[in-house]
Amino acid sequence: MNSTLIPPSATPQSCLASSPIPELRRLIVEATEEVIIISGNVSSYYVKQMAQESVRPAIGPRRILNRVIVRR
Repeated sequence: MNSTLIPPSATPQSCLASSPIPELRRLIVEATEEVIIISGNVSSYYVKQMAQESVRPAIGPRRILNRVIVRR
């Protein structure tokens, strides 16, 4: 992941929506006070991991539940 600063107003959904990886822009993000849930389908485990790491700067103290499915 690059060292670009994430604006304070960034949300997990906006982090994925602005991704240069098209598959990440199609994922669904649900948020509660305690957890961020990412779901959808991607083509590789690398992209699944990128989804998780893309939202990490915007989640605060919440944990991430990565429900993304890898479909080849």
